[in-house]
Amino acid sequence: MNHRRNFLIGTASLGIGSVLATETRAMPRPLSVAPRIVDTHTHFYDPTRPEGVPWPAQDSFLHRPTYPKDWKALASRHGVTQTVVVEASKWLEDNQWILDLASSEPSIVGFVGNLAPSEMDFRKHLQRFAKFPIFRGIRIAGDWPKYINDLNFQQGIRLLVENDLQLDINGGPEMLESVVQLSSRIPDLRIVVDHVGGAGDPTMITEKWRSSMEKLGRLKNVYCKVSALLEQTKAAREKQGSAPKQLQYYLPILDHCWNVFGEDKLIYGSNWPVCEIGGSYSDQFQIVAEYFSAKGKTAEEKYFWRNARSAYKWKE
Repeated sequence: MNHRRNFLIGTASLGIGSVLATETRAMPRPLSVAPRIVDTHTHFYDPTRPEGVPWPAQDSFLHRPTYPKDWKALASRHGVTQTVVVEASKWLEDNQWILDLASSEPSIVGFVGNLAPSEMDFRKHLQRFAKFPIFRGIRIAGDWPKYINDLNFQQGIRLLVENDLQLDINGGPEMLESVVQLSSRIPDLRIVVDHVGGAGDPTMITEKWRSSMEKLGRLKNVYCKVSALLEQTKAAREKQGSAPKQLQYYLPILDHCWNVFGEDKLIYGSNWPVCEIGGSYSDQFQIVAEYFSAKGKTAEEKYFWRNARSAYKWKE
């Protein structure tokens, strides 16, 4: 493998429009790079469709078409060749839009749809999409904990287990105890906690986050996606693209996740294009590649694809 890595310098408009990104500066590669890398958190959408998109907002620089070709132009420079797409839109037919996109895009190995287990038609919708082998589960976010004792919600979640599907969960530290409760009730459910459990800025992580992540780390089928590091920082929230780029800054989060989840339950995800709130695709990749390459070849391969295959069970 080439021992030099192209480093992305991204420029983005602050309003509606496209982000122009070019890789122009060479940086040293990490000491080692896994032979296979699967990015388990990308978002593809197209605001120019007649119906538009419900997310991102029109005044966001993220409000632009994002397709696999755009992601591959950035990710392939780092040996990242496959992805699991996560649907952020709550529009039912946007699930089908991604499945149609994936039918002619071999880089997409899995798709995590967006369906609400508490809704009466959940079974019907899940049966519809589960017929597609690439459909590997669903994502829930927002106020889902208020439904945790709802019978429809519980039945919907159990349908995931019956269909050998998984559950991505996105939210802040306040929802982590609900994840503990959900996993304890349905221990056979494979759960992926997105974005390091919404840890926030590494300099301000809370004891609540630390203790809840410790509980989750002890649960057999709960995985943690090491993603959204840069965009959760205080600097990125104040100014787009300004997140710290040094590994040292993120060690309080990374070390705690490593200590409580271990090498068998941590998963790579970029959260592209949302990661550009904090920095470039290369910025976020370089940080985790440097960290996990230091853990040895076996742990590195588990992080970059083996653990993800155990969680999502995509079809090879």
